[in-house]
Amino acid sequence: MKGLVLSFALVALSALCASGDVPVQPDFKQDKILGKWYGIGLASNSAWFQAKKSLLKMCTTVITPTADGNLDVVATFPKQDRCEKKSMTYRKTERPGHYLSKSPRYGSDHNIRVVETNYDEYILMHTTKTKGTEVNTIVSLFGRDKSLRPELVEKFEQLAKEQGLSDANILILPQTDSCMSEA
Repeated sequence: MKGLVLSFALVALSALCASGDVPVQPDFKQDKILGKWYGIGLASNSAWFQAKKSLLKMCTTVITPTADGNLDVVATFPKQDRCEKKSMTYRKTERPGHYLSKSPRYGSDHNIRVVETNYDEYILMHTTKTKGTEVNTIVSLFGRDKSLRPELVEKFEQLAKEQGLSDANILILPQTDSCMSEA
């Protein structure tokens, strides 16, 4: 039992340490990130990502405010011959640009930071996902359009590598017309 408690404590500590050095957009303005975004890049060290990354394509993500000041985030993505939606609520923390969320479907906890955005072109996000003793890093790049300037893609790749992810963990999502109008 002591080993199990120690194991959980170490996982929690490593999650805090891993996310502790991740910056958040200075003077973050939540209302400016509302609306439709395209998923441009995704990087993760999760086993799921490694197994599925050859099947992943660009998705749309729509961010809307909730009545209590949080964010509803709905991603629509092509999956086989249909469009699938994944919804989460990002709960604000005391620090603007920092959110917490729990996946109702998978039971995982998400610690989300808006690392950088200019609001009308791109968002760079960092997420630490914890489920049981498994802790994964996710770095995401979203654009208001389906393609972004090369230097923004490079910024995304650099952030992913700074978070310990390798080239094998980084994917620029292939563009598609599937499910782009569903959002």
